[in-house]
This record gives sequence, C-alpha cells and structure tokens, in this order.
Amino acid sequence: MDKKRIVAVSFHCAGKLFDFDARDLELENKDQVIVETERGKALGTVIGPMRDEGTENRPAKLKTVLRKATEHDLEMAERNAGREQEALRFCKKRVSERKMEMKLVRAEYLFDGSKIVFYFTADGRVDFRELVRDLAQHFRTRIEMRQIGVRDEAKMVGGLGCCGRELCCCSYLRSFAPVSVKMAKAQGLALNPSKISGQCGRLLCCLGYEYDTYNELRKNMPKCGKKISLPEGTADVVALNILAQTITVADKDGRREVHVDDLNKPQQPTQAADSTKTRPTEKEATREQKKPEGSKGPRRPRRRGGRGNRPRNPEQQSQDENSSRTESAAPQKIKNEEKVPEQKTGDQKPGRSRRRNRRRPRRRPEQAPTQDNN
Repeated sequence: MDKKRIVAVSFHCAGKLFDFDARDLELENKDQVIVETERGKALGTVIGPMRDEGTENRPAKLKTVLRKATEHDLEMAERNAGREQEALRFCKKRVSERKMEMKLVRAEYLFDGSKIVFYFTADGRVDFRELVRDLAQHFRTRIEMRQIGVRDEAKMVGGLGCCGRELCCCSYLRSFAPVSVKMAKAQGLALNPSKISGQCGRLLCCLGYEYDTYNELRKNMPKCGKKISLPEGTADVVALNILAQTITVADKDGRREVHVDDLNKPQQPTQAADSTKTRPTEKEATREQKKPEGSKGPRRPRRRGGRGNRPRNPEQQSQDENSSRTESAAPQKIKNEEKVPEQKTGDQKPGRSRRRNRRRPRRRPEQAPTQDNN
C-alpha cells in the first residue's frame, strides 16, 4: 500500500488544522513552513508529529509542503503584518465616508502580497462593490471582502474572559461547539445574560466543559421537590449540591444536609417500632398451648350465600326472605290441616287442595215484581 508522510499545519493561533504532504522533509512540532494552498503560497506552523497514512485515510486533494521557512520568509511576513494595519485604517475611513453598516475586524495580506482579505461583521447583506473598487485603485492588488460571525470576531481580536484568563477561542479552542441554556440550568447557574455570556455576546463556551460530568453525577440524586424516605421519616428535597453529592432536605425538625450514600443504606428498625408490637394475652397463650399440633385455627362463620364478602343482589335477598317466611309458615299450616280434615269432592282437582278458596259474594235473588191488588 502506498503511504505518505502527513503533517498538520495551522495558519493562525488556535486556528483550524489542515493536512499537507511532507514529502521527504524532516519536520518537527512548531516548525514554520511554506505550503501551497488554493490561494497561493502561505506561511504556516507545524502542529504535532508527522504520521504515515495510506490512500484510504488521507484526503483526496492533498497539497504539499514546499520548504521550511527561511529568514527572508519571516521578514516578508513581518512586512505584511505592518501593511495590514495601514490597509485596515484606510478601509475604515472609506466605510465611514460611505456610511456603510458594517464593522471591519481585520485585514490580512497573503504571503506573496497578491491579495488582501478584509474580514467584517454585519447584521445583514451589504453592497460593497463601490468600496472594493476604491480599495483596488488605492492598493493596486486584488481585494476580497469576507463576512464572519461574532464568535470569529472574538477569536481574531482576542481579550480576557470573566475568569481573568485569555479567551479560550483565541488561545487553544480550534472549533466552536454548540452551547445551549440547558447546560447552564444543569449546573445550577443563574440565568443572567451578563454572567453566562462571553465577549462575543453568545453563551460561554466553557459551559459545555463540565456538562457531561454534571449529568453523570446527577443520576444517583433525586430531583428538587421530591419526597424521600429517611430513617427518621419522610422529607422534602430542597436543594442539591451535585459536586459535593449532598442533598438539603426539610422535615419536621428543620433543614439539614444528607449525603447520597446515606440514602442507599438499608433502613434498620428502631426500638420504638419494636415496642409498638402487641404481645399476646394470657388467654391467647393458654389457647395456643391447648391447641393440638395438627389443628387449624378457629373456623370463621360461613356467610349466607357462600360468596364471601361480595354484596348480595337486593332482588335475590328479597326472594330469600320470602322463601324463608313460606318455609316457616308451612309446618303450621300442616298442623291445622291435620286438625280439620279436608272435605274432598269429586269435582275438586288433586292439585288445588292447598289453595285458598276465594269467597265469592252471594247473589241476591231477584225479587219478582209485586202486583197491586187494587
């Protein structure tokens, strides 16, 4: 497999890394080299040691390292840095004269001086065609205007953060990671924009450094407002100290701090709980002694219906009561029938002996019409 010696090169402090073919040059970390780019020749710094990679891992369009930087190359870079300040002042003057809504950040000369790149920030799109025409006539070279964001502006300008140290983006942070307010909430920070925002006006990049650690430590801790059970009783969670792994709880005795390890310990029964247990009385003790070994406990009285504790249907209950009444009245009726023999008739059917004979009202005989003797 064809392998090549690859080296990473950066063109600015804490800038992005680009891979180049080192060929047969012996390069070490922090060496300054002249490389070939799409914009022409450029001066860069080697970051890290060289490595051998095959055709699968290396990029398709791989540029080469031309040579190590000489003293003449370094002097040319210093002259270009001085000319950058002059070009920036002249461009700012033209922008103020034309009253353009844009903020110039930096001017950059290429290594061979064939182009000047102006970096600026703006809220929207800016028509800078007239400005480019003025700059090209004055500097007699190619002009490029490039719009950047506020984070890139802070990276180029630099400064000190709220911690008192140099900004992370211009010291070692080579790429920007997304930051959200959720990270500040997870760490218990005050959601004050002036305290959680950086020089660029965006959320601090350092909010994401400890976010994973806070999430890992929070897994074993309850949430605020939740009730937890302690050996002394139940308590409400008031506050959390994630790094110290302590919980502030409030109960009837007041507020106090509890460690997370104390919550996972098994609860031991207290003496007060043992004293509340009821002791058997003397009668129960004697009954247990007299009770044979194979006998079961006292039988519970069987409830009517044989359905346990289920409620009975009111219609069924009324039928049961009526049937019990008829059963209780039946023997009395039989006794009375024994005393008074029945008078059976030939016309009476056998199945109607016990039916109660209904009394029918007697019909009055129709009186014949009286005749007057007169």
